[in-house]
Amino acid sequence: MKTQLLKAFHAFFKENSGTITNYAIPDLWAKFDLSGLDVTYTHNGEILIDPHAFFATLIERVFLPHAPDTVASLSQKHKREQGGAWLKDALIYSALIRTSSAWDHDRSGALEDKNRDQLKETGTFIKTLALLPFLKEMGINTLYLLPIMTFSKAHKKGDLGSPYGVQDFFLLDEALKEDLTGEAFTLDEEFRVLIEACHSLDIRVMIDIIPKTNAIDSYFIKDHPEWFYWIKKDEKPNYKPPYIKGVDKTAIPTKKHIPAIYRRAETKKHIARFSHNPKKLDPKTFNKLKNRKNILKAIEETMNLTIAPAFSDHVNDPQPPWTDVTFFRLFFDHPEHAKDYLEKDTPPYILFDTIKSNLYPGKEPNTRLWNMIADIIPYYQRTFGIDGARIDMGHALPNELLNMIITKARDYDADFAFIAEELNNANAAAAKKNGYNIIVGNGFIDQPRIFTGNAKRFFYQAADIPLPLFAGAETHDTPRLAAREGNETLAKTLTVLNLFMPNGVPFINSGVEIFETQAMNLGLDASEMEMKRLDLSDPYYNKLALFDKYQLHYTYQKRYVLPAILKRLHPLRKKYLGAIKNKRRFFPLKTDNPLFIGLGYVYRKKLFFVLGNLNPYGEEWIKPDIKVMRTFAQNQNMQGTLLFSTNEETRPFTQFSDTNTLDIHLAAGEVKIVEIP
Repeated sequence: MKTQLLKAFHAFFKENSGTITNYAIPDLWAKFDLSGLDVTYTHNGEILIDPHAFFATLIERVFLPHAPDTVASLSQKHKREQGGAWLKDALIYSALIRTSSAWDHDRSGALEDKNRDQLKETGTFIKTLALLPFLKEMGINTLYLLPIMTFSKAHKKGDLGSPYGVQDFFLLDEALKEDLTGEAFTLDEEFRVLIEACHSLDIRVMIDIIPKTNAIDSYFIKDHPEWFYWIKKDEKPNYKPPYIKGVDKTAIPTKKHIPAIYRRAETKKHIARFSHNPKKLDPKTFNKLKNRKNILKAIEETMNLTIAPAFSDHVNDPQPPWTDVTFFRLFFDHPEHAKDYLEKDTPPYILFDTIKSNLYPGKEPNTRLWNMIADIIPYYQRTFGIDGARIDMGHALPNELLNMIITKARDYDADFAFIAEELNNANAAAAKKNGYNIIVGNGFIDQPRIFTGNAKRFFYQAADIPLPLFAGAETHDTPRLAAREGNETLAKTLTVLNLFMPNGVPFINSGVEIFETQAMNLGLDASEMEMKRLDLSDPYYNKLALFDKYQLHYTYQKRYVLPAILKRLHPLRKKYLGAIKNKRRFFPLKTDNPLFIGLGYVYRKKLFFVLGNLNPYGEEWIKPDIKVMRTFAQNQNMQGTLLFSTNEETRPFTQFSDTNTLDIHLAAGEVKIVEIP
């Protein structure tokens, strides 16, 4: 399918130049040639510009020279068929569009739905174009987008609601439409032009899909009420996962727990709250209600039924039910082991085992639902040309359904890549068997824990994990790295080390590069304190970007520190990537110091060392042994080059205690990179 969208957008913006002035954006969004434009630089890190002229020039000078002419993934463009192997070479940037490209363009002090120029100030697909030169300069080659589909506003969390409460997988979120373009382009065209712009810079695009859950007020209720779990409406105030006495907190529901779960009186009460779906109970009434604008509300008021909220698949998890989402009913029958505990004609119900349908599948798959789920990714491939996807809660899907999802995507694009939302490194082998390319892993837990030795173990053991994993200390669900102990010093140290972690895929959550401190969500390893990291006077104090209107602090005075480091180190990472991916080329430098990280690589008869001091408060003197590496490389050279340091300039490197021992001094949080030819 031919496309001329970038040219069409260029023509539109050029034609409308001069209609708006004093449109403020961060200076980080203007990392390309602005010559010939009327630009005013402010004292606080913003520029004022005509937005139409800005985007016309951006498209003309940055994207059009390399614009693709088809709606296709980069692998299809280059005719590569490697099963998504490119993801092992990725440097991933994770973005929530509505936040990552949000800005107070009229400088009123708040993000407005319509500002004085009648423009939306939350992020859009089109405004994200402005971020791409900045990302490219940092070496980013993969843009991973948090959910972009239409989502529920019922029972919403925060100002806007959670993008994970998807109502329809095949409709994009209307809030991501750009007001500058008015009715000249559709929302789908604007997403497609973002992908084309990314592909013009050789940046791949991945999306998040959420096949296990759907919004409480899903658009699918109208035609498929049997795809959901229903409870009596007046029982909703009592609805919660049953507490199982004698089982540990947040335990996985293993087979040994099943008798204890089902014999509990609380479990029996829980199951009794469920009902058959309204169409089965009263088809005539349901058919009268199905065309109401708010079908769920109509069913609640007329039939005393509502959708059952989802909850954690772990036994005795203290989390309350997730009031904005529910689980899909993937099987029409109950798990086989549960039948001995259930009364005849027990309605479908949500419980720890029915959630984990990977472990406890039924025998009657909901085939129409499975086919719909398996077509989500192919739809985005055909329509937009995406390159990969992360499957949310993929570990809890039946293996047959997961195989359908992965197979259908790769039937369309043999090089399509998948990220497993697998947080346990021990499950990497199973993820590899299922067809995933990389896993999320547990770096966000271990890396910030520098003084317990977790961080060092994580870096040194990464090479032995069967799949590559995220080399990152922060995700959209965790505390911000710059807010952890060690703050910006640790953020800088770990960001540099992650570029060179063995078997790692560097992962940058939007905001890491500017030392953002307030969490996007409190889902993992976080407390309520993460909402209060900003000054009380900051308009985003007590806000969470995953649910609220939020603007990243792009004008922070240290905004250029990490981007400059990433730009400088990108060529080095590219040069040594073959060794970083090959565990036979990796040699951990072992010392008794738990705060020293020494990553050694042998590559083309060169020795390459990444030496880091995890202590953000004090200097360290280290003498690691490199005898094995010298023997492996047949290299006894006593002089090298300090290629990079976070604290000093490049220079000859001659610090050896003897032929086989380095003699290293590292300042607080310092990382040195040394090459010995």
